[in-house]
Amino acid sequence: MPQPPKELDPARSSRALLGTELRHWRMNVRGMSARELGESVHVSGDLILAIETAKRSCDEELVHALDAVLGTQGTLSRILKLVCADADRQRADADNRSPSPSARLHEGDGERILTGHASLAPNGTDPVDRRSFLAVSGIAALSTSGLSTLVTRSEPVPPPAVIRPGDIEQIHTAATVISKWDNHYGGDGMVREAASAQLQWAGALLQADCREDLRADLFAAVARLGMVVGAAAFDAYAHNDGQRAFRFAAVCAEEADAWHLRAKIYSWLARQQIWLGNPDRGLTFAELGLARADRLTATEQAMLHTARARAFAKMGEVQQTLSAVGAADDAFGHARAHEDPPWMAYYDAAQHHGDTGHALYDLALLGHDPARAQERLRTAVAGHGDEYVRSRAISGTKLASLLMTTGDPAEAATIGHAALDDAGHLHSRRAADDVRELGLMAGRHPGEPVVAELQQRVNATVKA
Repeated sequence: MPQPPKELDPARSSRALLGTELRHWRMNVRGMSARELGESVHVSGDLILAIETAKRSCDEELVHALDAVLGTQGTLSRILKLVCADADRQRADADNRSPSPSARLHEGDGERILTGHASLAPNGTDPVDRRSFLAVSGIAALSTSGLSTLVTRSEPVPPPAVIRPGDIEQIHTAATVISKWDNHYGGDGMVREAASAQLQWAGALLQADCREDLRADLFAAVARLGMVVGAAAFDAYAHNDGQRAFRFAAVCAEEADAWHLRAKIYSWLARQQIWLGNPDRGLTFAELGLARADRLTATEQAMLHTARARAFAKMGEVQQTLSAVGAADDAFGHARAHEDPPWMAYYDAAQHHGDTGHALYDLALLGHDPARAQERLRTAVAGHGDEYVRSRAISGTKLASLLMTTGDPAEAATIGHAALDDAGHLHSRRAADDVRELGLMAGRHPGEPVVAELQQRVNATVKA
């Protein structure tokens, strides 16, 4: 009589989380035995079981094959990044030292100019060896290991003993600058490193003396910065760091009674969970954000209804997706830019059409009418300016992928080339994954020369 599967504990480690997700996709989603899955990826069923129980590790090539066979949309590959990051941190702890910036340049990630696996420490409890801003700049990228020590800060800069209004204004300025960098360059590399250091500094300010009349403003400013840092980490697939930053930001927003910030932070938490393959959890965050919707602007309500639509679409709930898109459209029809806080300036007509278009894209791949998704994605691509080049690249890539599947492959190739013009300058894991998806869609048209040319460019832009 076969033994029941061993109970798994995903909270035990990132490696255990990978095994738990693998078993979920194998058994609950695809209904495959370990032997069947092993044969599909050319390994033994025993190895599959060993990976699921965290007894054996899984390399990058195998995890990509598992994602492809199980149709996880990259879920296992994203978790493997956390496994690798944890392993790097453990090795660093064992050596009682942190890797130098120049050493991190050579870790196995061909998509990023600079890498860094140090965790955020927004509450100041984790030991983090942060380099100065210059240590993650082009100087470090070009230097030898000896020269890198010249730009390593030897003494930490202590936070002020008393909070002044200017300190709060500096936090807001940092959040604004990092958000602009994130939108323009992507959240990986230097952007993420600079963002992490800024949040560590801002978190330390919460321990300083602060006048009661400034306290809410201080917590709101730190919440906004935490939200921006979480967004950069999300884009870099540093999901553990991203979730910690978002949750830290949510606590600060609650402390400040900042309902507008709270809504935006929950929107980010929803989007991250949907991206990670947890749409039900993402839906919960979106609906938490909509609590006391009467306190939110119409734009914020539209943003959260869009998150609901994307969650429903990932779950294959057609009518609920369409209903959520309709609610988002109704709310956005009442949007007034002057009522919105500064961090909502990004959510214009292009962003609204792009986000709802992504939800309708998922329905189109399930066999539903693609026309509405195409129309919205076209509007998004046309409306995004250079300050939101990542959003334009992602919407353009989605549109090209949709046309490869449901429309004219030649037109898809033209749009795909334009999207690659944008994506090629980014340090964005999300954009890179969408480009890979476009390459897979292009593979369905092997006889089309223009499509083959696009596929070659995709392979040159990101790892196949």
